[in-house]
Amino acid sequence: MSENQRMTTIRDLQDRGRALRKNVPRRNHGIWVPDPSRSDPILLLQEQDKNRLKHLLPIKYGRMLESPFTFMRGSAVVMASDLATTPVTGLQVQLCGDAHLLNFGIFATPERKLVFDINDFDETYPGPWEWDLKRLAASAVVAGRENGFEDDVNRKLAMVVSRYYRRAMVRFAQSAFLDVWYYNVEVEKVLEVFEKSSRKAGKSAQKVVKKARESTWEHAIEKLTEVVDGRRRIRNDPPLLARLSEILPEERKAEMTEQYVKKLYQDFVNTLPEERHHLVSHFRISDGALRVGGIGSIGTRCIIFLLEGTEKDEALILQLKEAGPSVLELYVEKKDYASQARRVVVGQKLMQAASDIFLGWIEDPATGIQYYWRQLKDMKGSFDVNSLDEAGLETYLKVCSVCLARAHARTGDAASISGYIGKSDTFCEAVTDFAVAYADQTERDYQALKEAVKSGRITAEKGI
Repeated sequence: MSENQRMTTIRDLQDRGRALRKNVPRRNHGIWVPDPSRSDPILLLQEQDKNRLKHLLPIKYGRMLESPFTFMRGSAVVMASDLATTPVTGLQVQLCGDAHLLNFGIFATPERKLVFDINDFDETYPGPWEWDLKRLAASAVVAGRENGFEDDVNRKLAMVVSRYYRRAMVRFAQSAFLDVWYYNVEVEKVLEVFEKSSRKAGKSAQKVVKKARESTWEHAIEKLTEVVDGRRRIRNDPPLLARLSEILPEERKAEMTEQYVKKLYQDFVNTLPEERHHLVSHFRISDGALRVGGIGSIGTRCIIFLLEGTEKDEALILQLKEAGPSVLELYVEKKDYASQARRVVVGQKLMQAASDIFLGWIEDPATGIQYYWRQLKDMKGSFDVNSLDEAGLETYLKVCSVCLARAHARTGDAASISGYIGKSDTFCEAVTDFAVAYADQTERDYQALKEAVKSGRITAEKGI
């Protein structure tokens, strides 16, 4: 296809996007009025808890009680239900499903280059592109309020999200499709934009990058393991880190024979590209522990395995994370996924510019629980958005918005999306209106959680 033909095709697709405004006017995206029959947010959270580890749920709710911001982090299931009642254009992409601003961060590519990208895919699913954008914009307003910013500043933060998403989508629509897939946000570029925004923001970004560079697999081994009687094992620090040998019931211990564990490991290896089989065959599982982290996923089974190599002091920590149905599954066209864990892995590879070389999946034959595998804490870093000033948070959101647009452009019709959004601020203003209104909703839902804890309907343990 010649360049003229390619540009003609892009214009045709943009016209297709503009035509969608007749059925779904852009201003309609700004409307958020909860329906009288809106689902009880506490019931939605409890429904999600049904198959989780009950003794860990009070930790989840204790963390959600800290603020409306932490509540929003743990309540993707609530917002998914609400987004399903909002207007959509009908243009589909691979969604993150939980594009909260803290689900972005720094990590290393297989070439050991640091990049910035989306880093949470538990809820990934094909669906309306607007939903990820609205969640990111709403989380920006909630974060701004948490930081004590004025209302006009918080509104500006939401506008930054939609405007930079729009600009990036135009750029990706006009790029060759291969270039979109090759594009990544290198950490050096992130440092440059932070340093230009403010001195405080620049220092904060440098600190995050420095910590990520130091958070190697060797550092994880040193922090999470110890040598006892000449043998390396995972530290026991319940309830956040509990060795499996200490917590598994006797009948489960009997099932977890060396042969059984070897089979689980081999099942995981079989999901990796063939050239990586030789790499992972160099290691064997020597210990395991249940690990608690984050907020929204607390209560799901998250296990870390210590793997030791054939060389002395050579070790690796891999994480197995339980994968259940996406919170979006009830509200979009259902896909026939053979495995929820495979859904997470494939979604991550679709959306990220570069992914963990250890991404794989298994199903535990004894329990039927599905897990995806990944390396734990290998050159990963996240921003403390609560410590960022206005310029710093605005810059952070610009970078997040570009990454989100790139992920959507990889998996959807960038030209039609950019045509629908258009050049004016009509759509951006609408998303901003929604974000402010939904931040208010989040605060009301947060109060509902506080009341549920006070009444005894929910049990919470703070400070863990």
